[in-house]
Amino acid sequence: MNSESSDFARRTVLQMAAGLAAAGGVGLNAVRADAAKPKPTGKPGDFEFLTGKWKIANRMLKNGAWDEFEGESTVFSILRGIVSVEELRIPARNFSGMGLRLLDIEKKLWADYWVNSEGGVLTPPPALGSFEGGVGTWDSDDKDGEQPIIVRGVWDQITPNSCRWYQAISRDDGKTFADQWVMHWTRL
Repeated sequence: MNSESSDFARRTVLQMAAGLAAAGGVGLNAVRADAAKPKPTGKPGDFEFLTGKWKIANRMLKNGAWDEFEGESTVFSILRGIVSVEELRIPARNFSGMGLRLLDIEKKLWADYWVNSEGGVLTPPPALGSFEGGVGTWDSDDKDGEQPIIVRGVWDQITPNSCRWYQAISRDDGKTFADQWVMHWTRL
């Protein structure tokens, strides 16, 4: 795997930790989307809905087919709601990692970072985003090999006991997006 493919793979996992919530929803497939900078609407407590223990049904596109597997997560909110720390565990894959979300209070944007137990290194740069109308969107520019892509992570369908996170990729400068990973979270 070359360095650019490795960076893309790390970004995929970063987006997963930020929340791609799984099993069977339709995300942004073939929908016109604006690949614009995030709106500065972030505020302390935006990720309070995620605090707690969760069971996660994952669906990830792998080699053109959907791979389904279970996961679990524990999420904490600290520093008066400007930091959200997530430990993601996928026991069947012997995988774990940590999502770290930090609110830049002045810019009103959330930065989403990722580190996995295999490397122990925080993955820069973070995806930047915020919530608007009950939906959180994080777009970031990346590359798949030499091709520029936009990676979009979205938190939506938020209720007191469930939420969804999904990741979609655009290969046409944000005109269309195709789902890559979907995670449905259910509170324990």
